[in-house]
Amino acid sequence: MSPTPTAGLMFGELAVPLAGEGTPLVAEFAPMELGAALGLSTDSAKSLIGDALELAHRLKRTWALVQAGEVPAWKARRVAQLTTTLPLAGADHVDRHLSPVVGKIGFAAIGRLVDHAKALFDPEGAEKQRRQATDGRRFDVHTEAADFDGTVQVEGTLDLADALDLDAAIRQGAQELAALGSTESLDVRRSRAAGELARRQLTLDLMGDAGDGTTAMVKPRQVVIHVHLSHAAISRDEAGIARVEETRSIVSTDQVRDWCTGDAQVVIKPVIDLDAHHHTDAYAVPDRLVEQTRLAQPTCAFPWCERPARRCDTDHVVAHGDGGPTCSCNLAPLCRRHHRAKTHTGWTYDRTDAATYLWRSPHGLHLVKDGGATRLLSAHPPDA
Repeated sequence: MSPTPTAGLMFGELAVPLAGEGTPLVAEFAPMELGAALGLSTDSAKSLIGDALELAHRLKRTWALVQAGEVPAWKARRVAQLTTTLPLAGADHVDRHLSPVVGKIGFAAIGRLVDHAKALFDPEGAEKQRRQATDGRRFDVHTEAADFDGTVQVEGTLDLADALDLDAAIRQGAQELAALGSTESLDVRRSRAAGELARRQLTLDLMGDAGDGTTAMVKPRQVVIHVHLSHAAISRDEAGIARVEETRSIVSTDQVRDWCTGDAQVVIKPVIDLDAHHHTDAYAVPDRLVEQTRLAQPTCAFPWCERPARRCDTDHVVAHGDGGPTCSCNLAPLCRRHHRAKTHTGWTYDRTDAATYLWRSPHGLHLVKDGGATRLLSAHPPDA
């Protein structure tokens, strides 16, 4: 059997693989239509299609059990996600040995079976995976899931030596805080010590050699947070809430005041009237129009998409080449993927107000994205 092509061009869009070797390629923008109909993001729809292809074409015995109602779909999908990187013979090996017991064993045993198949049928891939595992260290700060009280979860996988050094530094920082009079619990002091450790790092090497015997000031790195709050909330004698744009979460104004103390640099920008109309004759969108567009619609304007507007293109709803103006009423944030779909396929949309968009899919779905929430209107075009 010849190897499955990795991609192919079809009428302006790519045909891409969504599952393992031997499965059919899928039109690049096809998951958008399915996701729109099912209320899923494009990424979720791609995952659903990929899992279905993996089961139907490479795990046929397990797929038959799903269709018979003997194995839950969610468990079969988890198996499919594990076998996608296996060669075709490896996937068949897993399917043959797993199907008699898939409803009875846990994922640890399934994972061992997949690892065994990888070693048997793809030894080079297994060795590559082993080498990659040594580089699987990470350190994650989950700012996208900030709580109302302004706290976030932090987790990571570190080299043992690095972990010991980090623990020692945080332990020492917690002890210093106690020596300075902190009466907080050890856990709280350790969390504060981590922040102090970061701030100390940011202030290191402020003086650098300019090359002529003199020293030049090197500006420290900056952390930028866009916080939106009302005039009343700014007042120190009134409580309120603020919205943190980077995390799409809300925090208390007291927390914002804490962030703004000490050496923090605070920049207050004037309020942008989201109802004001701005216009330019040029194709390029001025910064003020870009900012107004992002504030009016904080995420990609495509149905179900949650990509932040600050990571999106600023799209002319009616193309500039077709006479669409560069103005407040003809701009919307679209992530690059959905911008390409709108440009090269039958996806079209109208902006009905500052944060409401009516979309039409190539196959006749009609959806409205209003204030970040999406709803399906009709699977057929409405009457004129």
